[in-house]
Amino acid sequence: MRDLLLELWNYRELLRTLVIRELRVRYKNSALGFFWSLLNPLATVLVMTIVFKYVMGMRIANYSAYILAAYLPWTFFQFALLDSSQTILVYMQVIKKIYFPRVLLPLAAVISNFIHFLLAMGVLFIYLYGFVGTPPQWGVLLLPLIMLSQLLWAVGLAAIIACWNVFYEDVKYLVSVGLQLLFFLTPVIYFSEQLRYTTLVPDAYREGLFWAYHLLNPMATLTMAYRKAILPPITIVQESVALGQSTQFPDMPLPLWLLGLNLLLGAGVALLGLCYFRKREWEFVERP
Repeated sequence: MRDLLLELWNYRELLRTLVIRELRVRYKNSALGFFWSLLNPLATVLVMTIVFKYVMGMRIANYSAYILAAYLPWTFFQFALLDSSQTILVYMQVIKKIYFPRVLLPLAAVISNFIHFLLAMGVLFIYLYGFVGTPPQWGVLLLPLIMLSQLLWAVGLAAIIACWNVFYEDVKYLVSVGLQLLFFLTPVIYFSEQLRYTTLVPDAYREGLFWAYHLLNPMATLTMAYRKAILPPITIVQESVALGQSTQFPDMPLPLWLLGLNLLLGAGVALLGLCYFRKREWEFVERP
């Protein structure tokens, strides 16, 4: 691992060039450029807000802000994995001619998406603190750790996916389908509190399953962490028009142990992914 990190440091200029190329190619000949990366999340959040707040009866002030705070990190995670899955195949002719650390290719895809994510979060902060008037939260100090944890997960998974996709091109389709399913299994359009206090699970198993779910699904922990860090506590009220009653879900503070464990697991996945990629990269040129 030490040798790998040393190589990455020596090739930092190449990595920077690849990242800049990724950023330029995405919005080449586009008048709006970066702002296209905000259009899809904003349109999606608008539809979600209309459906869940006005149709499903979710009574939450600034509901769109809570959705956006979770949807932007999800968008980064999704596009980082999808973009990185194809990077080795795109540069295969170059890989066969000259040597350079191949892991720089999926890393560049992840980092370029991370830069877009940072810019989008900056726009979100301007909206929250400049226009809505949301009071700044002390949890914002945890944002670097939350972002680092997500970046580690993305790097590790991107390296594994990019490597697998060289030998089995079905992987990119499986990743796309898997991410669609994971989106609905992650509290992006709903809240972790609703899962914790749901009546669908017996009381005896509810607490244990809740924490197991957040450990097995790292994005569940991260989406909850982003909301708790950026936005004030809330009490979720969900009205049922058919039953003529409402259900309250009290706010749950973010457990720091859960965030710390997520960070450690992310570091482990990043180490595993980079080492696995390093082991298999010499087989890429043998691909027909």
